[in-house]
Order: sequence, then C-alpha cells, then structure tokens
Amino acid sequence: MAKKKDSEIATKAFEKVLRGGQGQWYVLRLYVTGSTPKSARAIRNLRRICEEHLKGKYELEVVDIYQQPELAQEADIIATPTLVKKLPPPLRKFIGDLSDADQVIKGMNITPKS
Repeated sequence: MAKKKDSEIATKAFEKVLRGGQGQWYVLRLYVTGSTPKSARAIRNLRRICEEHLKGKYELEVVDIYQQPELAQEADIIATPTLVKKLPPPLRKFIGDLSDADQVIKGMNITPKS
C-alpha cells in the first residue's frame, strides 16, 4: 500500500510541475515519534524552512511511526525525527530536529533567499 501511495505522490508532484511550468517540486516526508517536544520542533522548523524557501513548491507528509510503523520500516528509518527528500532527486535523509536551517537548505539543494 505504501508503494502505491508513493507513486500517487510522485504523480501528483509531476502534474503540479507540469501545470506550474517553473521551478522544482519538492516531495518531503518527515518521520516522527508521537507528539514529543523534539517531533514538534522538527515539524515547526521544517514548515518554517518550506514556507520561507519553497512556498507553493512542496508537498509535506508527516508520518508518526507509532501509528504507521510499516512506513518507517520500508524507508529504513532508524532514528527520529528523520526527513526524507524524495523529489527532486537525489533522495536525501536528514536526522534531527532540523534546527540548523542552513544545513537543511544546503542539503536539499535549495537556493537560499537573499
């Protein structure tokens, strides 16, 4: 089922890029463990980064591995929070609360706003 969902996400992302005709579309999945302070901080940090640098050009899915452990297993997630950048290639993984925005921006190949 997760493979089908991944292909649906990729298809939607591709369609949005075709409609928009500009820039790259980012497909992100953040794996967290429940509503812990570290999970909440990672979600907050990632949303801030996305809204500042990718506004209108990203899709974010937050996966609680307590509720969907099979998704974490399929993605080989060994620590949380973990961000997986699925699109654009190459696939990248970031572990931690994403508080170092510069490192996340650089790792995702985002051109920082001046």
